[in-house]
Amino acid sequence: MSFDPQAATEAYINTLSAEELELARDYTTGNHWLILAGIVVGALVTWLIVKSGVLDWIFSKISDKWQNLRVYVVAAMFTIVSTLLTLPYSIYTDWWRETNYGRTSQPLGDYLSQTALGTAISALLFSLLVVGIYLLIRRTGRFWWIWSGGLVAAFTAFTMLLSPAVIEPMFNEFEPIPEGEVRDAVHALGAEAGIPADRIFMFDGSRQSENFTANVSGIGGSARIAISDVAMEEASLDEVKAVTGHEIGHYVLGHVWRMIAVVSLMAIGVFFLTARTYAWFARKFGTDAELGDVRGVAVLFFLIGTFFTLAQPALNGIVRMGEREADAYSLRNVNLPDALSSALVKTAEYRYPLASDLEETIFYTHPTVENRVRSAMEWKAANPPATDIE
Repeated sequence: MSFDPQAATEAYINTLSAEELELARDYTTGNHWLILAGIVVGALVTWLIVKSGVLDWIFSKISDKWQNLRVYVVAAMFTIVSTLLTLPYSIYTDWWRETNYGRTSQPLGDYLSQTALGTAISALLFSLLVVGIYLLIRRTGRFWWIWSGGLVAAFTAFTMLLSPAVIEPMFNEFEPIPEGEVRDAVHALGAEAGIPADRIFMFDGSRQSENFTANVSGIGGSARIAISDVAMEEASLDEVKAVTGHEIGHYVLGHVWRMIAVVSLMAIGVFFLTARTYAWFARKFGTDAELGDVRGVAVLFFLIGTFFTLAQPALNGIVRMGEREADAYSLRNVNLPDALSSALVKTAEYRYPLASDLEETIFYTHPTVENRVRSAMEWKAANPPATDIE
């Protein structure tokens, strides 16, 4: 009897109960509605900041002689105030809702302390980007948006270089994988791809989320692979190897660099649209601040955020391409299609596995679990694995 990839795919999806699928459907659909809600909340917060006059007051306290300092301070204040105004919504979306769906067990106090820490870091770093944008507007005039891609590329690369060594350890503990067969297997896979053992970590992702996950972060010498303790505890040895192979694929194939390039190119288009629409939106929000006036930073970044949100389907398409390539890398180099499939099914709890092609195209950063498992089963049919789980 020949192996049927479609039947094998259905068998994996059928390991999820009707209740699990319904819960995943509700959670995922809710996330999609939150995208629209986020734009509405952003508009409300922008209006409140403009009407409060707090940024105008900060602006008036700093001399014209210190233009860059004034921009930096106003941007930092904007970050803090906007975070405080959106905090009730953030608690609902990122903590209360996640708790009710069983996606996190993080205490509210810990969530709030990490939010405060994240806000402080954002105020320090984001304000540098804002200074750069207003410098471009002042120095390059109406075509400032053309130069924005280079600015975004430089800023993104800087934060990615900084993140693994400085920022991420503030939120989680990253440790070497404990001694044993899992560590030996993971290090062996890394060695085959030229990744040093000291670039592969386990982290306490369960502090924030119950999601079965792993990731690649950083660039150059700071790049590393990190596997959540949730995945380590729930996965079999072969599943860990398959998932690690996927993350190594991201690392080896340079997906981080591609994303920097894509986001930078998208920024040019987003900033172009922002430049063309800013004056109209500024009037509607009730500010007389011109495009190059940092008093209008709330309006400026509402537009930038909104246009990036509207461009999300295009960005999602690039991310999904990278995920398919990383799956293919794992299949080629680890050749554990069943282990990869069973690991993917564990992610269906927070990413509905049976979404339509249209829904996947618009909203999904990853191909659906059904599509990814089918690809793995098609690989298995064409390349019977030497070792696999049943």
